[in-house]
Amino acid sequence: MTALAAGNDRDPRMKAARIASALTLTLTLLLAASQAWAVKPFVADYEASWKGVQANAQISLNRGGDNRWNYELSVSNQLGSSRQTTVFEEHGGSFRPLSGVDATQVLFKRSQKNATYNWAQREAHWSGDVKADRVGPVKLEDGDLDGMLINLALVRDVAAGKPLSYRLVDNGVARPQRFQNLGKDTVTVGGQQRTATKVARSSDDKQVIVWIVDGLPTPARILQRKDGRDELELTLKSVR
Repeated sequence: MTALAAGNDRDPRMKAARIASALTLTLTLLLAASQAWAVKPFVADYEASWKGVQANAQISLNRGGDNRWNYELSVSNQLGSSRQTTVFEEHGGSFRPLSGVDATQVLFKRSQKNATYNWAQREAHWSGDVKADRVGPVKLEDGDLDGMLINLALVRDVAAGKPLSYRLVDNGVARPQRFQNLGKDTVTVGGQQRTATKVARSSDDKQVIVWIVDGLPTPARILQRKDGRDELELTLKSVR
């Protein structure tokens, strides 16, 4: 048997067949991986707490045509409502923001900030209820994300085992965002316990913690804290 195997290894046809089989397997795995990470439309409903009050929340991703996507987070409770929307495109394997709207109403106070990402001029500008020193322009670099798109990038990059380092261009400034992988944790999604990867970042007085469940297109849980207090908490109920 050993001699026969050795003889077969010297057969050019069998060697070529083994190489072709290995290449086919590699391509199949790569295709499966790309399909698993592909951006697809979804609607996710969350249990939420916003400004210390129970709320309803939803994150949705819809096609906008011409390789454009509409990504939105909406939160509402008895105090008011918040809506963040980003229009983006897939470009060179990254999510490239094109425009954004951040609108909030709390009791009788309203605010809206509009963002425009001009990739032809490689500049970002802001308008609406923004401070004079936050209107831009901010120079754009390849791979730049806004705050909303970091959620999608985390889902993609945790699944791929990639570094969780980003450059955030939002609200008139550009700053690095690096998330630390805190290991595995358990979260409840739709009444069922699921294993999640817990990641977090901290900067100044803010902290963001995100739980990613393999196979889900959106975070299973998001916790945003400011000055040591919970500002926004989202816990996934269902996704469709």
